[in-house]
Amino acid sequence: MEFRYIYRGLGVGLLGGLLAFVFARIFAEPFIQDAIDYEDGRHEAQEALDAAAGLAAGAHDHGEVFSRSVQRNLGIGVGMALFGLAMGGLFVVVYLIVSRRYPNIRPRVLAALLAGAGFVGLYLVPFAKYPANPPAIGHEETIGARSGLYVTMVAVSVVALGLAVVVGRWLADRVGTWNASLLAAVVFLVLVGVAMALLPDYGHLGSNRAEFGDFATETPQPLAAPDGTIVYPGFPADVLFRFRFYSVVSQLVLWATIALAFGQLAERIAAAPARRQAQTAAATGADRPAVAEPTAAG
Repeated sequence: MEFRYIYRGLGVGLLGGLLAFVFARIFAEPFIQDAIDYEDGRHEAQEALDAAAGLAAGAHDHGEVFSRSVQRNLGIGVGMALFGLAMGGLFVVVYLIVSRRYPNIRPRVLAALLAGAGFVGLYLVPFAKYPANPPAIGHEETIGARSGLYVTMVAVSVVALGLAVVVGRWLADRVGTWNASLLAAVVFLVLVGVAMALLPDYGHLGSNRAEFGDFATETPQPLAAPDGTIVYPGFPADVLFRFRFYSVVSQLVLWATIALAFGQLAERIAAAPARRQAQTAAATGADRPAVAEPTAAG
């Protein structure tokens, strides 16, 4: 029985990843290209300033292992498909564990609740602290530190979500399900809020502070000549906002697909024994010979 759920969970995860890729390819990819164009233009402006000052031009590797066409199509597509497959596998494992503990919850409802928790815990909360960035934002020197901080935020979010569920279950019999759910939500928000306050922003990392100083940002500021004249603008705010917005929506597409598709499939699996029993009973009744009713004499 479990394998029937697992195969379907992996399948809907793969489907969700592909749908998220289609969405991202249409809406988010153009802003990735805008960010790359900005980065190239900024490097050219910096090289011109360095040449005017008699400085050696900084190294800027324009070579690409994979072309932009491969990156924006096959690369992103394969990456998001594998990510969806992984999330589908994780989702179905959690679903099987929770469904055994709470067998009275309708599969469709349980799938929606778990997918919502996955979206919030694994993506939305970490995104609130460390949002996705397009190319040209962030230094290469900080990639390791940024990755570590993001993984830490994901771990904190998942642990906080688990603790909130435990608190909610413990309080349910004492204050009622509704009040327990509200208190559990407060516990979750407090825990992730404390973590967000303690963990440093990307802009406070060494390389970013060295370049942008008190701005404490990783977003490129306007490039100025020694006399203060701005020779190249800062990173466009609308490009950054739209990239991040469509990144969130693409993840929402993934998790919504998992919730809706798996919920429907799980409903069918759960209803299958009842359907077979009804069909068997109907077939047995049809094969049973009819018994003539006695008639009254006289």
